[in-house]
Amino acid sequence: MVDDLILGMAGSGGDGVVSAGESLLSAASSEGYHALMTKSFGSQIRGGESSCRVRLSTNKVLNPGGALDVAVALNWDDFFRFGAELPLSVATVFIYEEKAGPPPATLKERGVMPREMRAVPIGELAKKSAGTDKAKTSVVLGLLSGWFGIPSTAIARGLKKKFGNKGEGLLEANERALATGIEYATAHPLAEQHTLALPTKSGPKLLCDGNDMCAAGALFSGVQFFGGYPITPSTEVMQTLSKEIWKYGGVVLQAEDEIAGVGAALGASFAGKKSMTATSGPGMSLKTEILGLASLAELPLVLLNVQRGGPSTGLPTKPEQGDLFQAVFSAHGDVLRPVLAPTDVSDTFKITVEAFNIAEVYQTPVIILSDQEIAQRKEAIDPIDTSKLEVLERRRPTEAELVDYSRFKLTADSISPISHPGMKGGNYLGAGIEHNEKGEPTASGTMHARMNEKRFNKLDPLKKRTDLFEVSGDPKASIALIAWGSTAGVCREAHALAVARGLKVKLLVPYLLYPIAEEIYQSFFASVRSGLVVELAHQGQLYRILRMFTDVPRGLKSLARSGANPFQPSEIVSRLAEMSPEVN
Repeated sequence: MVDDLILGMAGSGGDGVVSAGESLLSAASSEGYHALMTKSFGSQIRGGESSCRVRLSTNKVLNPGGALDVAVALNWDDFFRFGAELPLSVATVFIYEEKAGPPPATLKERGVMPREMRAVPIGELAKKSAGTDKAKTSVVLGLLSGWFGIPSTAIARGLKKKFGNKGEGLLEANERALATGIEYATAHPLAEQHTLALPTKSGPKLLCDGNDMCAAGALFSGVQFFGGYPITPSTEVMQTLSKEIWKYGGVVLQAEDEIAGVGAALGASFAGKKSMTATSGPGMSLKTEILGLASLAELPLVLLNVQRGGPSTGLPTKPEQGDLFQAVFSAHGDVLRPVLAPTDVSDTFKITVEAFNIAEVYQTPVIILSDQEIAQRKEAIDPIDTSKLEVLERRRPTEAELVDYSRFKLTADSISPISHPGMKGGNYLGAGIEHNEKGEPTASGTMHARMNEKRFNKLDPLKKRTDLFEVSGDPKASIALIAWGSTAGVCREAHALAVARGLKVKLLVPYLLYPIAEEIYQSFFASVRSGLVVELAHQGQLYRILRMFTDVPRGLKSLARSGANPFQPSEIVSRLAEMSPEVN
């Protein structure tokens, strides 16, 4: 019996590989397993390869995991196109379509050979049972149920949910294909049993992805306007809000381009409405000018950037953490804007609420850096207790403040009361030119300096917020591990494994990436002599920014790689173990 199982499948577009993964995820979560699924596609508009990874566990799942316990290939070419996304090991059970032929030399070139290779006539079994080879993935689900103990009744419920209203006989055909897969597995047992243990029953779970949680967090925060343009992998946020926001009196505008989308959102904020936009790296490039206007005009705005591989069009369907420099520095002049990052599907809700609160309180654009993995992976998560979350609003002017109103008044905390059109006495010029306290254009160097100080100083309290940082492990540990975004889940598991091995390691996960909280980092670094900053980006961008603002310990190194080449917990533990003799 095993308490953790990682499965990976790959096939051509139309094979239903991702759909099968979703059925498996739904079945497992309904039985009480902790579950997570990532999916990946080629960048073709139609057709091409697709894959999914599903991790099932009796314990909390922190990341997609390392090497596959079970691999399924419906054809060899499509499977090998995913490379490091579907890693194998000597412990992998490899199931492949018999019709595809024997394993090619490419498999041996990976440096490992799975412990058991099972050729199965998947397409033939589907045709015999369902009358079509389009039921191949239902046969695969049957094989997985029969060989690895995933409850068949739960899978059958998933098939009913999927096919129940999609034409006469379709559900029955897939049910027969499922049964055939189970029968085949029973008649052809594996050389070594690999059954998933039964979970401890827990309460109901939500099955959702990061984009779902971002849209839900925005609605909870009171978003009233979304202006955007479709772009992979953020489009689902706009799609979800299009269906739901009208129920709360809000509006979604699908603009003609990225610039118009963010411009409309900023206009709505000027009009007094909570506003947001969403995009990915290429769209972020186009939105930069309007972000500068939002900073100078001190208008609240939330921008979600679901990172993908870059530059330019890059890798539209793969995750990367390469947009941090863009989020922090893509502006002319002196600009400071908060950048937040969720680390999984569940905390995307909380981080979205936090982004709206910061935007409103500090009257500033706030950038959320999600990425393709978090945004589009599905997780079975516990329901969110919203009673613990606070929703904040922008500071409105009092009647006294509206007498001879100064929109950009130099206050003690550098935050000025903000009016909106139609508010009696609240008229002001909200332009993209430097201004005095009343919003009147100025070319005065003295006033420009004061306004720069105002825009920077108002964000100082953010850098004191320890609740925007997760610190775990021995406070006096001499080895540090730092990670953000989707890489944080891998490092959380690596940290637990390292501590179990007796390594003195502590972990820091920042949700606030910028401005840099110098005091928090320096306190964390006090005992550190070596360690790793782990990032899925070629340059290791957070590591470089930390070196700009803090005294980084000499032994703290960057562990960085390009997108679509995920880290595994085991490799991080190995790197930490290599550092251990240097400091202990």
